[in-house]
Amino acid sequence: MSWEKKVRKTVPYTAGEQPKDKNIIKLNTNECPYPPAPGVKKAMEELMAHTDDLRLYPDMNASMLVDALAEHYGIDSSRIFVGVGSDDVLALCFLTFFTNGDPILFPEITYSFYPVWAELYGIDYKQIPLTSELTIDSYEYIPRLTKMKNGGVIFPNPNAPTGVEEPLSIIERIVKGNPDSVVIVDEAYIDFGGTSALPLIDKYDNLLIVQTFSKSRSMAGLRVGFAMGSEKLIGYLKDVKFSFNSYTMNLPSILLGTAAVKDREYFEQTTGKIVDTRERFKKKLNEMGFIFPDSKANFVFACHPDFSGEYLFTELRKRNIVVRHWNKPLISEYLRITIGTDEQMDAVAEALREITAAN
Repeated sequence: MSWEKKVRKTVPYTAGEQPKDKNIIKLNTNECPYPPAPGVKKAMEELMAHTDDLRLYPDMNASMLVDALAEHYGIDSSRIFVGVGSDDVLALCFLTFFTNGDPILFPEITYSFYPVWAELYGIDYKQIPLTSELTIDSYEYIPRLTKMKNGGVIFPNPNAPTGVEEPLSIIERIVKGNPDSVVIVDEAYIDFGGTSALPLIDKYDNLLIVQTFSKSRSMAGLRVGFAMGSEKLIGYLKDVKFSFNSYTMNLPSILLGTAAVKDREYFEQTTGKIVDTRERFKKKLNEMGFIFPDSKANFVFACHPDFSGEYLFTELRKRNIVVRHWNKPLISEYLRITIGTDEQMDAVAEALREITAAN
């Protein structure tokens, strides 16, 4: 058909499986194993008692949520942007900041949505190899990121799917070395023991920090993400957002997201439990001979020298345990295992012990 020649054709991002069987231990999409803060449930009950409010458009600036985030992080509200999950925020960042025709830079092993957005928007890109330890090497990688002409730089910290966190000194070298480009640090997993680059936004107006409610705040189903940076960066991002769709943040997301932010104690308790479980699970993997980089995320990226990633993935699936496996170069031997409850991780460890001992 002739009309098909005019259609934009893309290869979409492949999300993790969402099994319908509730008996499956689902550890493949880095969701939080615990419910949202108690205040979220209360806010939802109040919303249900006032459903007439849903006939109105929501506040296009999501001021209630923005103000709560500003108080939580100790910055001015003019330096915060909110969107429908961090994927929405990041996609708008690609559309807003990566426009000058030069290739943008991101790691070879990274969040697999980055090349999808680049191709969707027609943005040239180059992927920079990591070291054999899956880290950013200060002698090889950093010079490429600071001397190579580029249209922008983006990377997760901790990285996905490796879980490796780069120190703040490395982050600053990248930002400082690219004064003519916007540098975006995707901190989806920063709350599980990492150190945020947020303090650097006072020093560098080209740095943007992106975070999400999907992991540490137990709200993947609600879709809330946000960015923090200079007032100028946030202003440009808002201009594009309001030119695209002014009312992306719905009322439930604004109200329930605000309630989640205000309960700092529950947030710290939840992330603390996940970190404790992660460290406990890492010890069990070590005992079974698994190899993995030190994770600062809510998952572990592990492989075993005697078993293929595909085999381990399949055998776990037979035991009603779903983890993430990519049949891609460089990472095909690894499994990304989300950290669940202690009981869930004990079940995973026992299954892996059974699988590896039987061969």
